[in-house]
Amino acid sequence: MQFDHKPVMLEECIASLDIDKDGIYIDGTVGGAGHSSEIIRRLDKGTLIGIDQDADAIKASEERLAKVRKNAGLVLIKGNFRYMADLVRQRGFDRVDGILLDIGVSSHQLDEAGRGFSYQKDAPLDMRMDRDNPLDAATIVNTYPEEELRDIIREYGEEKWASRIASFIVEARSRNRIETTGQLAEIIKAAIPARARRNGPHPAKRTFQALRIAVNDELGALKEAIEGAVSLLKPGGRLTIITFHSLEDRIVKTEFQKRENPCECPPSFPACVCGKKPELRILTRKPVLPSEEEVERNPRARSAKMRTAMKL
Repeated sequence: MQFDHKPVMLEECIASLDIDKDGIYIDGTVGGAGHSSEIIRRLDKGTLIGIDQDADAIKASEERLAKVRKNAGLVLIKGNFRYMADLVRQRGFDRVDGILLDIGVSSHQLDEAGRGFSYQKDAPLDMRMDRDNPLDAATIVNTYPEEELRDIIREYGEEKWASRIASFIVEARSRNRIETTGQLAEIIKAAIPARARRNGPHPAKRTFQALRIAVNDELGALKEAIEGAVSLLKPGGRLTIITFHSLEDRIVKTEFQKRENPCECPPSFPACVCGKKPELRILTRKPVLPSEEEVERNPRARSAKMRTAMKL
């Protein structure tokens, strides 16, 4: 299957990075190179570093970027963006001018049934962004204790029916192992009362989101990625992050704020004595949202939020 990637808020991302044609830029979630293609077009003697844990994404982005790059350098790395700082420094780059993270599942991963991300297509329960990851969704669904399943679904999916869903899953797997997305979607549907299924998204949406986050440790990876990104940026360099649900956005907002106002001294102190200095200046006090026109063209952009900060 072709690795399609409709870049979300493309013009806003490019503007936020304030690209220097001779600078070094990282796309930590290169995907199908939708954003990266526009970055590399603006580079002359600069370099683009693309990172992705999905081997399909690396292959697709290499082909696409080769068609649009001119004199710019290109480095593609298969790896998790949580290890961005180490991955980049191992290749001789100590400081960069800008970093983009587009958090979320690519259209390719959602649309390729065999990856097991979608509740709309029956496929093996997988959900691994990196196929070398030993933990998949089937393992969680079939082996985790009911209480842990409930907590994952409640915390990562913000699903109010988490207890019932976990209970139904455990009861179903006691009879037969749950192997496919279709089986799981039907169990979730049965767990949610009919009156609650009449409105809103597909009944399985939040649980599938929760399992995907757990399989790929997405929230932990995001926190580590921000820490690594800040350590890599030159003064004046920019970090732009696009998120797709409230848990991610909350992490980005909190991590940016901590690095803009790191002082831990009590408000009653006349001066700071903790010695912690600001690392970032937030450039987007409120998240940037996609336009109505973009959402109409690309419905998957609907929940996107973009935040940008500058290294001091």
